[in-house]
Amino acid sequence: MRKAFKLENLDCANCAAKMEAGISQLPGVNKATISFMTSKLVIDADVDDAEAFAAIVDAAQQVCTSYEKDCVIKR
Repeated sequence: MRKAFKLENLDCANCAAKMEAGISQLPGVNKATISFMTSKLVIDADVDDAEAFAAIVDAAQQVCTSYEKDCVIKR
């Protein structure tokens, strides 16, 4: 499953790169990309279940918050 999300309050390009690396290492995630210019996050994961994908997005939110406390993944 692959989905794109808007990131709110993404203020640092270096933090975006760290978030991308951290999200890519989450279990079940094939690849994550963040475009700092468009504040867009794309997650490609090995799940077919919406509930399992939601759990990955929750974990991705924790990664984002660890680098920028006000950064929010808009669903």
